[in-house]
Parts: sequence; C-alpha cells; structure tokens
Amino acid sequence: MSTERRIIVLGSTGSIGTATLEVIRHLANSGGPRYRVVGLAAGANAALLADQAAAFGVRHVAITDPAAAAALPSGLEAFRGPDAARELVERVAEPGDMVMGAIVGAAGIAPTLAAIERGCNVALANKETLVAAGAVVREAISRRRVELLPVDSEHSAVFQCMRSGRLGEVRRVILTASGGPFRTWSAERTRNATLAEALRHPTWQMGRKVTIDSASLMNKALEVIEAHWLFDLPSTAIDAIVHPQSVVHSFVEFRDGSTIAQLSPPSMKLPIQYALTWPERDEGCSPAIAWEAMRSLDFEPVDHARFPAIGLAHRVIDAGGSAGAAFNAANEVAVQAFIDGQIPFGDIASIAGEVLDGVALRPVRTLEDVLAADAEARAFAREAVAARHAAAS
Repeated sequence: MSTERRIIVLGSTGSIGTATLEVIRHLANSGGPRYRVVGLAAGANAALLADQAAAFGVRHVAITDPAAAAALPSGLEAFRGPDAARELVERVAEPGDMVMGAIVGAAGIAPTLAAIERGCNVALANKETLVAAGAVVREAISRRRVELLPVDSEHSAVFQCMRSGRLGEVRRVILTASGGPFRTWSAERTRNATLAEALRHPTWQMGRKVTIDSASLMNKALEVIEAHWLFDLPSTAIDAIVHPQSVVHSFVEFRDGSTIAQLSPPSMKLPIQYALTWPERDEGCSPAIAWEAMRSLDFEPVDHARFPAIGLAHRVIDAGGSAGAAFNAANEVAVQAFIDGQIPFGDIASIAGEVLDGVALRPVRTLEDVLAADAEARAFAREAVAARHAAAS
C-alpha cells in the first residue's frame, strides 16, 4: 500500500478541478497512490464546493466571492475574498504536499507562488501563471527545489515525449491545436462570430474563457509561451499545427530526425493522472485509443492571417520581461469584452497586439512587478475596448 499523499485543489469546481477529484477517487479505488484532499478553493460555486468538501472530508476551503460564502455549511473553515486561495495555501499547505493549480487566469498566480514558497510540488493547469510570471516562478522552483508538473494536455505530452532524449537533443516541439469551431470559416465570418458559436468547441469540454481562447487560438499562443518556460526553449524551437481530431497532443522532434508523439483520446483525466502519479504510471481512468475505429489523423498549418495569436506569442517570448503579463492581461480584458458584447470576436487578438505595442515593457523579478505590469496592461486594454465600442456605436 502506497503512502498517503496530501493535496490541495485550487479551482476545484472548474472542469480541471472536478476531473482531478475524479482521478483521486479512481486512484484510491484502483490501488494507485492515495491522496488525502486537505484544501479546496473555488470562485463562486459554493454549493458544489460544499459537496466536494463533504465527499472528501475536507475542513479547509477558500471561496473568492464573499457573498457566495454565506451558503457554505458552518462546519467548514472558509477563507473568503480575492486572496482566499493564497491564504488557504499559506495556512494549510505543508512542505511536500501536492497543489493542483487549476484557477483560470491571472488569479492563479499568487496562490501558485505561495504553494512553491511553502515547499509544495505543483501540478500546473493554470497556463497564465507561467505566461505572466514565468521568470518569477522558475526562480522560486529552483530555489525551493520542488517539482513543477504540467497538466495541460499539450505540455504533458511534451513532458512525456522528452523522456526519449535529452533537452540538448531537441530540435523543436510542436503543439497541436484542434483549430476550434472556426477552423474552416472565412476571415469575415470568423471576425463576426457570436458568443454561442465561439463556445461550441468541436472536441473539448472546457470552461467559458478557455473555450473562447481555443476558438481564437489564443489558448495555443499562451501554451507556446508556457512551453518556453517549462522546457527552456527559444521561440524558434516551439511551433503549432492544427490537428482536428485532438488525438496527437504534441510532437517532440529530435536533432537526429526522430519525432516522438503522445497520443490519447481527448480527455484531461490522463494528463491529470500522469502529473499525480509521476514518475510512475498506474491503471488509468481514461479510455485508450480504439485503433480499430481510427481511420485518419489530419494535420494542417495554422492560418496566421486569420489567427494571429501564435505570432504574438513568439513576439512575447522574444521580448521577455513584462511582455507575458501584458499579453495575458490584455487577452483577459478582451475576452470579457467579447462576452459582454462590446467588441467583435475578431478584435480579441488585435487588442492584445495593440497592448504589446502601447505599454512599456520592463524587467520582471518579483510578483509585484508582474501585478504592476498586469494592472497597466488591463487599463490600456480597457481604453482600447472603450474606443472600439464607441466607434462601433
């Protein structure tokens, strides 16, 4: 029987968080490593948070929305407000714990850094943490000597493929993108896509913000930047390709000409389980590929004219400093503006580019540097949104 491990799940009521808890239950029932959930953090879904706490015997929870916290049972010790997840980590986490970082957006940066400073290993599903604060996170990881394990399916795939060689032998990594719902649309139709159309992803079931990012390929752009920080690769060694079936999750091309790929059906449970059981593999709760039913695997280049986000990502990597924080903040503001009906879908990436052009880029050494760059970029992006909305009115 394996030793019980402690885990805190940040973003427990989202798609990654709920899948993580299902994986933990599966591992316990299948003889894999046993995880004891000691903390859960959510945004506003108090009902589901309370159900999760009851199901896993959790006493300590965090909820961002103070009004929603009123619905939590009295037996829970609850941290409330915008810093609740960070406070939960600082009060409950112990060195050697695992923290699943699945809070969406820049809100996940501070609690993830708090977990690293507490000496916790981090399974990272929040790509914005590395996009905005990569230099700060890498320094903390090195200093605290903890593990940072990728959970995004693409980065988990690269992580697995990298076991076939050494970093110095890698020529490039190629992340796959489903192409989203607008893969075959014209530029004009894509630009004016509705919110309902952007949320209709062909292969993945995800939260709203991530689904919109996938439709614009901004999600892939963020993943390109994240790969730079995870695997210490320059922008020239990171590429993306469209693969509609979402079966091949990434390729790693080595300098001898060999290319290693990781394949599995589109389910987040596999990369989650791999992060939780690494470096071992246990009986999975995700289906294997039904090869007898597989007829083709299709690939096509990214249309950078219709989807400029990936080109912007390479620009962010090359610029360094606060460019990542500015890019991520601009995208979050633009996505929310699209949801609110203030800008057309096609303006999301152009606003991110406008922010990169307009804000001063500075070195980033601390979380405060990241937050300052984030705030400046958000203000600039909101002005850009307001100007476009006014012009269209």
